[in-house]
Amino acid sequence: MLVFVGCTGNNGGNNAIEAVENDQEPEIVVEVDSPDNELFIFTAWPAFYVDEAIFEQQVGQFVRKKFPDVNLKHIAWNDGTRYEDLIAKGTIPDIVFDDIGRNTFRQIKKFKLEYDMSDLVKKYNFDTSRLNPSDLQHSLNTSDGKLYSLPFNTNDYVLIYNKDLFDKFGADYPKDGMTWNEAYELAKKLTRQEGDATYKGFQMNPVHYMRFNQLSEPALDPNEDKSAMLSDNWLKILDNIRRFYEIPGNQLVKTNDFVKGNIAMIVDTMENAFRIVNENKDIHFDISSIPVFPEAPTAKFQPSTNGMFITQQSDNKDLAFEVIAYLLSPEVQTELSKQGVLSPLKDPAVQQAFGTGIPEWNGKHFQSIFHLTGAMPPPRKPGLTYIYANIDLAWKSIAEESKDNQTALRIANEAMDKAIQETIAIQKQGGDSPHL
Repeated sequence: MLVFVGCTGNNGGNNAIEAVENDQEPEIVVEVDSPDNELFIFTAWPAFYVDEAIFEQQVGQFVRKKFPDVNLKHIAWNDGTRYEDLIAKGTIPDIVFDDIGRNTFRQIKKFKLEYDMSDLVKKYNFDTSRLNPSDLQHSLNTSDGKLYSLPFNTNDYVLIYNKDLFDKFGADYPKDGMTWNEAYELAKKLTRQEGDATYKGFQMNPVHYMRFNQLSEPALDPNEDKSAMLSDNWLKILDNIRRFYEIPGNQLVKTNDFVKGNIAMIVDTMENAFRIVNENKDIHFDISSIPVFPEAPTAKFQPSTNGMFITQQSDNKDLAFEVIAYLLSPEVQTELSKQGVLSPLKDPAVQQAFGTGIPEWNGKHFQSIFHLTGAMPPPRKPGLTYIYANIDLAWKSIAEESKDNQTALRIANEAMDKAIQETIAIQKQGGDSPHL
């Protein structure tokens, strides 16, 4: 059966390709009829699934082993194959891998692919309590009170430190559960000038620190269509990170500079950590949990999670869910954990296996990753207007205009309030907001 599509928009076109070219929203009106044994997976994110070998290693091999009679089809998002291209061709995937936080709204819902998996969870007795609560909450928060996705993996943050610099300057190594105040004192001690060499004590992307903040402070109001950046907690969050870059000599640089050997500590995602330290194998490093606030002593950052979605157009929803459930089994997740993929399962055995298949990381203190629990993403009432919270503006006002923290938060708050109202007006006219 062919897929017949129409489009909405001001030009009244009736061709899906024309809709895509004019940045309009194609509407799927007839479901795809695919063979019972065929499963089409589209990986929009993580981007490394463009490499078919990586997809096969982390997804394909497990599906083929468990479901040998299934004809698995995989296409990765790239400049030649995007959501628009698939829809224009009438080839709708059964399962989509994508970033849960932003792309549920910007892609899945925009193209009307969202499907509530709640009934399938019950039908197959899938135990969601096996998932990390913060990862599951991330899916729920973006699902209009339903369940459009299940988490597949997460990209947790970790503190990486250069042991040689700590030894050189006589400082104690970071410990799991270290507070931000303790990290600040270490950063001051390790930031110094010796001859022509400048040593920096600490670096992290401030926008990531704010976006996934450990206090679960929302950028958008949980009950109204407005921003929420003027709270006391936001001021505390911003005060905390700003002081690190006001240490003389510790100006903000990219965490990638850790490979140069002159930065004592960075906080970055495990994905970036693997890449950074592999670029300079001579650095004597180890890891610890990220610093914490005293009022949230067990909280790491909120999750940055990649999830699996079943599309509402799929004719193979049961098969798709069975595949998703198997990919989230301890059997599969343990194997992925060995490869350095952070699992959404809170299974101690899965966590213990983390990184054991990566010889060059042998002996590193990986259990630091699991010392803390993910801060809960703040919920927001279903039906409110979504925009991508432009927290970047607050830090930009500080870095480029030297604004004080309260003024920086006010600038971001006002810009986000304006974006919300613009989005409401655009969506009432049937258009797509540029603020997603």
